[in-house]
Amino acid sequence: MPPRRPDSPLKPSLRDAVQAVARALSALPVPGMIIGGIAVITRGVPRLTRDVDVTIAGGTIALADLIDRLREHRLVPRIEDAAEFAGTHQVLLLRHEPSRVDVDLSIAWLPFELDALAAAQTLDVAGVHVSVARAEDLIVYKAVAFRPQDQQDIERLLALHGQIVDLPRIRRLVAEFASALDEPRRLDELEQIIRRAGLA
Repeated sequence: MPPRRPDSPLKPSLRDAVQAVARALSALPVPGMIIGGIAVITRGVPRLTRDVDVTIAGGTIALADLIDRLREHRLVPRIEDAAEFAGTHQVLLLRHEPSRVDVDLSIAWLPFELDALAAAQTLDVAGVHVSVARAEDLIVYKAVAFRPQDQQDIERLLALHGQIVDLPRIRRLVAEFASALDEPRRLDELEQIIRRAGLA
């Protein structure tokens, strides 16, 4: 099933930021993709978002070099010591200068993250072609964060894509993350969402 178009276009500022991110990703020597709210919208779920979330594979490009390359696309650090923060937290906090839209770039190391990058699909987002996480992988990302918005996203993604996602894989990965996070109820809570989406 092809991804549905969002019901409304992105705001001009978000569109400009997504276009800059897409150009930056295409110029990097490592795989990258859109995740987060923009990816959820691209997968057919109409909702609001104010920033752009993106991830790239770690281990190939030094942070200083990465920051320099991103500056060429006017994606600049939004905090002091951004490289040090990224080295500790694996998230580079950026801002697209012209639009003032925040961009969070996470460094992917885990097998799930690298598998998700390998399975990303190139889609038209805001008039540019860019890699976007599959609905199945977005559900796992959302199940790890599991804030109220994430739970809503999971349910709506399942309602749209539940017949084609690999639910056993989702359950297995969420169970692994729940164990690592010491959140034993996470899988039960996911099952409740799956039932609400009509997939029990």
